[in-house]
Formats: sequence, C-alpha cells, structure tokens
Amino acid sequence: MTKQRITLERTYQTSLANLWQLWTTKEGVESWWGPDGFRVEVVRIDVRVGGELAYQMIADAPEMVAFMKANNMPPAQDAHLRYTEVSRHERLAYLHAADFIPNVPAYDVATTVEFRAAGDTVHLALTFDPMHDDLWSQRQKQGWESELGKLGKVLAAQGTAR
Repeated sequence: MTKQRITLERTYQTSLANLWQLWTTKEGVESWWGPDGFRVEVVRIDVRVGGELAYQMIADAPEMVAFMKANNMPPAQDAHLRYTEVSRHERLAYLHAADFIPNVPAYDVATTVEFRAAGDTVHLALTFDPMHDDLWSQRQKQGWESELGKLGKVLAAQGTAR
C-alpha cells in the first residue's frame, strides 16, 4: 500500500521572480530554509536537472539541540538533494536524501514545488512523499509548515508580503 503524498499550499504577496530567487540561490535558501530552531548554511547549489543543493542543517535553539542529542543525532548535519526537474518560475522537483535517521536505512523523499503567479501574488504548492513512518511524516509536515512560515516572514520583512 502506497502512502498518500502530502501537499501544503500558501499564497504570498510577492513577485514570481522574487519567490523563485528565495528557492534557488544560496542567499535565498539560507534566509528561510530549516524549521524554527534550525538554520542552514549552503555549501553548494546548482539548480539544474541533475544538480545538487548541499547544505548543513544546524540546530541553533537550545531545545532543538537537546532534541537532536536525545535522538542520537548530531546538532549539525550534512544534507543534500538532487534536482530532477527545473522549469524556471514554474516548478522544481527534487529527491531529498533522508540519510540522517538513526537505525533507518537511507532513502529519498520526492518533493515538488509549483509556483503560480496571479496578479501581485504567487501561489505555492509543495508536495512531498511521506517518510518511513507516521511519526517522522508528522515531523516532516510540521517542519515544512514552519519553513513556509519562515519564508512568509522573510517576504514580509522585504515589504512584499502581507
């Protein structure tokens, strides 16, 4: 039985070019990627089919550092994804390596991000495979909800989001 993919949707008041930049550049990704309590440092980004985003996910809030240690995970971890589709200003698809979970063999999580401009807003649809069990799928969804909230705050700080 295949688990159903998860979709999260948001509408941001911004330009398509600006939102695309936040997903496809080192500075953009570093400004919002990672759930609350984490930050990222991009090592390399090559946004093309077969290209990679490699980064370090770093717990920087005391409660997240404690969570990571309690779950036998280091507070800073290397992470990477490989782009499988890049349609400028329309769609990104990638495989994100889930290789950080203790006692679970590594596997890929397929993710797509669709961008649809409408006037002065952009509708974003983020769709991803669930993880290996319900607990990790719930954490994954909460993490993405947090990250999309951070993305909205970055846009608000730019004066381009309500």
